[in-house]
Amino acid sequence: MKITVLDGHTLNPGDNPWDDLARLGELTVHDRTAPPDILPRAADADMLLTNKTPLTGGTIARLPRLKFVSVLATGHNVVDTAAARARGIPVANVPAYGTMSVAQHALALLLELAGNVGAAHQSVRAGRWSACPDFCYWDKSTVELDGLTLGIVGFGRIGRQMARLGAALGMRIIYADRLEAGPPGTAAHRVPLEQLFAEADAVSLHCNQTDENLRFVNAALLGKMKPGAFLINTARGTLINEADLAAALRAGRIAGAGLDVLETEPPPATHPLLAAPNCIITPHVAWSSLAGRKRLMQTTVANVRAFLAGAPVNVVNK
Repeated sequence: MKITVLDGHTLNPGDNPWDDLARLGELTVHDRTAPPDILPRAADADMLLTNKTPLTGGTIARLPRLKFVSVLATGHNVVDTAAARARGIPVANVPAYGTMSVAQHALALLLELAGNVGAAHQSVRAGRWSACPDFCYWDKSTVELDGLTLGIVGFGRIGRQMARLGAALGMRIIYADRLEAGPPGTAAHRVPLEQLFAEADAVSLHCNQTDENLRFVNAALLGKMKPGAFLINTARGTLINEADLAAALRAGRIAGAGLDVLETEPPPATHPLLAAPNCIITPHVAWSSLAGRKRLMQTTVANVRAFLAGAPVNVVNK
């Protein structure tokens, strides 16, 4: 079996070997694959592994040897799963590998917005403390999270872990979810979405992106937030109307935003949020801890092994 990885660099930039996968077939790994190279590189593959390289219906139709696709992530919208199903090609994903890493990063964004640690550090490095007439200084007061309300949108694995972290800081937890969720291991109350945005001192997005919630965080919903509230997004950039968020930040309608994802990645230099005030942006790294990437690799190997055994697992297009 020929196994081709179309974009393996982010999973293994050098510290997360492909050895276990290589034992399962004839393995070819490409760090990145540009659109014109997808068909030539995929043409002789029996199995394709992709993270962000798209496999459209048209591409799949032109790959007669293709028997299996494994997505190197949880989200699988880069693959036309219906087209694959019509061909009898299972598409598998990795449903749970970065739960703690992503929740930890979401909390780090919230703590940075509340505590201004990075900005304070940069000012010290710039010599400001050395030149200060007092023993301390600050440009804006820090925010104590104990007793404040954390609103979580999407109460799956990562949302529940974020709830546990927030509760450990003494925060009151509310959540909005399409389904009534089970016990998260900490006290949490389910509320309607608009109520959550109105009540929360910090809103953290942990929901999947669907056709129904595309850019649902818009001017109307942002307008319901408290002026001192923060918005955190480590889920999908397409959940937020970015022009509306930039306008809200410029107008001071909310206190700040911490984002690990944007609708276009990497963003153009003219992206409105890159220059928005009180907006912290990290380059889609919440998932990328070595521990998380090792789990992702292990599950991917298990996906391939299960397919070879005739009993595929983690299939998203049954």
